[in-house]
Amino acid sequence: MSEQKKASLAHRLYTGELSYDFIGNRKKWYLVSLAIVVICVIGVAVRGLNLSIDFTGGSEFTVPTQVSATTIDDFRDAVADSGLPELGEIKVNTVGEGQVRVQVRALNAEEINDMTAMLAQKAGLPTEQVTNNLIGASWGQQITQQALTALVIFLALVSLMIWAYFRNWKMAVAAIIALLHDLVVTVGVFALLQFAFTPASLIGMLTILGYSLYDTVVVFDKVRDNTREMTRQTRTFSDATNLAINQVLVRSINTTIIGVLPVGALLFTGVFVLGTGPLKDLGLALFVGMIAGAYSSIVLAAPLFAQMKEREPEMVAHRQRLERRGGKPAKAAATVAAATGATVLPAGSAGDGGVRGRDASGPADGSGRLVDGTAPIDPAALGIVRPEALRERQQPRHTSRSQRKK
Repeated sequence: MSEQKKASLAHRLYTGELSYDFIGNRKKWYLVSLAIVVICVIGVAVRGLNLSIDFTGGSEFTVPTQVSATTIDDFRDAVADSGLPELGEIKVNTVGEGQVRVQVRALNAEEINDMTAMLAQKAGLPTEQVTNNLIGASWGQQITQQALTALVIFLALVSLMIWAYFRNWKMAVAAIIALLHDLVVTVGVFALLQFAFTPASLIGMLTILGYSLYDTVVVFDKVRDNTREMTRQTRTFSDATNLAINQVLVRSINTTIIGVLPVGALLFTGVFVLGTGPLKDLGLALFVGMIAGAYSSIVLAAPLFAQMKEREPEMVAHRQRLERRGGKPAKAAATVAAATGATVLPAGSAGDGGVRGRDASGPADGSGRLVDGTAPIDPAALGIVRPEALRERQQPRHTSRSQRKK
């Protein structure tokens, strides 16, 4: 009893003593994921992306002034109170210790003059010392095209890499679906929150693809280990996949938390300390994408792969063969193993019929019942014959002639 209490959550998940049926509840997770994707798509369609001037073009002003701790906030408030309509996101940053750069939407000639005069008055300078430039949208369009090209190449290479490593195209399909889910969710969050979508945001989105792929490959690698010689095992492909998900669950959660904590600090600094800039845009993309990547690798990629794999004729025949043997032999053997501390062996392997360990029929706590309160399971009910039983066969008794006379 004390050994069971000392067992960690990760150990109990790894051994199968504690597990959640991700595969059996996959339809529920599919619906949850679909609802999230629909909300994100509606957000993009209704609210649209708040593209920065790097993509849409805009006006940039440079003001020579002494930079202090409040310079950025002071100039941002001054621009917001200038009275010019729909300036969009106001980006203010410092260039060294003697200049402030202000970026707003594209202004016409009259609006440029008004903005220049206001900034000069704010800095206490002559109007001639405030310079302005127009930023064209062509640069942003080029960046967008290059990013889309990079995305297509990345997805193609990912598919080839997964197929070459796992020798299974179904894994590649499931991984690509999970990656597309992560992209849609990240873009949808930007649209719903109306954070400015900048080149830094685009870089963050491309970065999370690698993180999401890493988490998916970790899950698939464990699935491959659990499904070796699948037709010789006493469990279905879905059962083996579900065990693999539970075995890497704690690792995925810990890895995600460790990665999200510093990213959350970047996001907090960008939103609440700086108020604008690349930290804010990059932080949100990484924060949302890392969480979405861990989620999709567990509840989308692995269940989708198991569902496609179960439709193969070999897996269908294997599942039917297990059903003819008594419904759920794997679960029954697992129950014996959990109750007795035994080891479950694949069908057909060397051993004593599938379970190796101490006698399962004996009481676990001296009360005639197992520790969890259930009745002990007789291994003979599962068709298991222990070698001890063969050695304990009663031999014929030999009596002497004098005893027979008596």
